[in-house]
Order: sequence, then structure tokens, then C-alpha cells
Amino acid sequence: MIKAFFIIAITLLFLDFTGTVHTYLGWCAKIQFVPAILAANIAVALGIILLTLVFGRFYCLMICPLGILQDIISGKKRFSYRPPRKPLIILRYALLLAFVPLIPLLEPYSAYGRIVSQLLGPVYKWGNNLLAYFAERAGSYAFYSVDVWLKGVVPLVLAIVTLIAVGVSAWKSGRGYCNTICPVGAFLGLLSKFSVIKPRIDKDKCKHCGICAKSCKAACIDTTRAEIDYLRCITCLKCIKSCPVKAIKYAPLSKTGADKLSKDGLARRGVMTGTAALALSLVTRSHANQFDGGLAKLEDKKIPVRTKPIIPPGAISYRNLHDRCTGCQLCVSVCPNQVLRPRTTKVNMSYERGYCRPECVKCSQVCPTGAIRPITTAEKSSIQIGTAVWNKEFCIVNRDKAVCDLCARKCPTAAIEMIPQSSTDPASPKFPMIDPYRCIGCGACEHLCPSRPHSAIHVEGVETHREV
Repeated sequence: MIKAFFIIAITLLFLDFTGTVHTYLGWCAKIQFVPAILAANIAVALGIILLTLVFGRFYCLMICPLGILQDIISGKKRFSYRPPRKPLIILRYALLLAFVPLIPLLEPYSAYGRIVSQLLGPVYKWGNNLLAYFAERAGSYAFYSVDVWLKGVVPLVLAIVTLIAVGVSAWKSGRGYCNTICPVGAFLGLLSKFSVIKPRIDKDKCKHCGICAKSCKAACIDTTRAEIDYLRCITCLKCIKSCPVKAIKYAPLSKTGADKLSKDGLARRGVMTGTAALALSLVTRSHANQFDGGLAKLEDKKIPVRTKPIIPPGAISYRNLHDRCTGCQLCVSVCPNQVLRPRTTKVNMSYERGYCRPECVKCSQVCPTGAIRPITTAEKSSIQIGTAVWNKEFCIVNRDKAVCDLCARKCPTAAIEMIPQSSTDPASPKFPMIDPYRCIGCGACEHLCPSRPHSAIHVEGVETHREV
């Protein structure tokens, strides 16, 4: 039941584009191991470590969404024991240390987020749009249509490759990804060797029948020796249920130091109930109807080539985003303005489909790693994430000899002023002049500029955000 709660809750976090679910279930993302470490959430990180040292890999079994996905794929399939090979174990931990920069790519929470956002997200939105279509004709505005479009080829390919790799591994060897590739599994597996309470085989009772090994999702029970490889054991305790002679118990080491166990060894249900008391309540809200102010949708606008990428308010700097962002795409999922773009393991911004509205701070509210820090709407209105740059060649005032002051009228900080071309002739064409000390880089000017195919004004990112 706990596994079902977490897989449903985390999936909904990545599918819900209104941010409503996050109000109630956002904590499910913040208790994931790597996001907690990156966010310097010491309480959560230490809690998971202590939980592992006491009860084994409870996190991998019950909380990690990618681990639960592997259990769903493998189903009730039986697996044979794979003896641990020391060279492969050493290689695994050597690679873990050598490829620390790849941890955001391999980290299970973010990998699962990319799979849901890129592959399941469009299907979810198409279903929403279908409901909106019928609801509108029934006179109801409980749902509203949203755009469904490809936000990046590389993230889509990465999500497909990850799903195939995890799916094949799960089908062939159960928790294969957890015990061969996953950096969190490698670390917690090392700790679980020293856990106080774990499955233990009573060698006097064991008949070496092999039934427990066949039910083990991690393929870590050697029935010939009556031993368990705790580096791989995820504490699923299926071995205890399957053992016909009750030779396996989930209990601490006996006082004598032997593996003999008392009859009243700890049962799985009692331990799980005692360690986690979770309220399973999903509260749904009606989708609020959105309005765009009556602005016509402008098509076929090309993305400008920026010398510096734009990162969202609250990200503080390129360095902070690089160090903390795992590319889970939770912020991309909830962005109502469609300005956030997924990259391989990071995010940035672009304004061809919308602009970063000063009143919206949803991305800062959902980030579990601290890559985007929580900010208020008042703070956002004064954070400079970039500066606008005007290109005279593309401006319709210069190119088409038309009168246009849209960029100046729509700028929320009044950073653009229309100045006559000739100081002696007030009737001469007026061009935009940008005040770099007032511009916050929200992209309203770039998005609303009527020039095609290139906007006459675009935003260049700044390396470190500042207050204006």
C-alpha cells in the first residue's frame, strides 16, 4: 500500500500542470535521497541513512519511484541467484566515484521524472484536452485545453533509452538497475550490510530447497550456503513468505551473536507500520480557467541564438543550477507559461511560446533540490535573470516603416522607452531604448514582438542574478 501511494503521488506530481497536486504531495519529491542531499536537507538525508542502517533498504523498496516501477515491470516473475563477482562489485563502486557528474543522469528519482514527463505527460494532456472539449460543450469550464508539443529531442530520446534500459533490466533480473547502475542503490546497499534488522537464514532449519531464491527480486539469496548478499538485498521480505519451513526471519542479530532466531521474529507488517504512518489522501481541485488577455497567438517564431542561456528566477546563478539541478523536469511540468525547457540534466528558458510572468513562482515552489530556491512574487519582480537586446535589422519600424510600440507598452517594469530617431524631429520613427538597470529579462517584449521569423528584441541571460 505504501508503494502504491508513492508511485501514484510522484507520478501525479510530474503530470499535474496546474501545481495543485504539489500543494498536498510536494513533500514526496523532497524526501527523495539525491534531491535532499542537493537541497542540503540534512534531516531527510540522515533519516534515510538511519532508516537503512536499522531496517535495510526501505527507501529503495517503498519510496524510490524507479524501484517501484521495476517491481511493476517484473511482476511475479521468478529469478535465479546470481553470485556476486568481486571484480564487478569493485568496478561498480569505482565507476560511482569516477562518474560523479553522471549521478543526475542515473539518479532514480530524476530518471523516473524524465520518463513520466516526456512519455506519459503528453498522453495525460491529450486526455485533459478531450475532457475540456466535452466539458465546454456541456457548458462547464472545469477543464481547460493546454498545448501539447515537443520541448526537446534530447530529453525525449533520453527518456526512451532510460525506460528501455530499466524495462529490459527489470524483466531479465528484477531489481537489476538498482543493483548494477543506480548510484543511490550502490550507496544504500553498502550501508545495508551493517543494518541492525534484516532477513536472516537459520542454517539449522534451511532445507536448501531454493524456493526463497526464486521469489527474490534482487536475486541475492545463495541457497546452497544459506546466505544473503546484503549489498543487493532490498528488504522486500518475499523470501520469508515463500519459505516453507520458516527458516528465514526479519530480525536483529541474536544476543549470542549467532544467526539463530527466536520464534517471534519481527513480522514485516509490524515493522512497516511502526516505521511509517502515512495519510493516503489525494485531494483534487477543479482546474481554474485561464485567460491570455485576448492576445492573438503568433506562429512560426524562431528561437534566437543566445550567447548566454536564461535560467529561472530563484536559480541564483549558473553555478548553483549546475551543481544542484538533476533534470527531473518537475519545474517544466508545472510551468504554466511554457518557458522552461528540459535539457539532458538541466533546464533553461526560452520565450517563443510565452514569457515568464512576474506573478508566477510555481517552479521555485516545486524544486526538491534547491536548484531553484523558493521566492515570492514581490522578490521575483525585482530579480534580473537577463537583459533585453534590440536588433534594428528585424524591427518592423525600421524594416516595414510601420508604427509599433508593443514592446514598450507590454514591459512590466517600464524598462523600454520609445525614442524618436531624430532628436530635432519628434515626428520621426520611434525606436525602443532599453534601460538595462530596470529590465528583469522576463521575455514579454521578445514573446509579444510582432516581427517574424525573428523577434526584433530578445533576452540574453546573466550568469548571476541580481536585484534591480
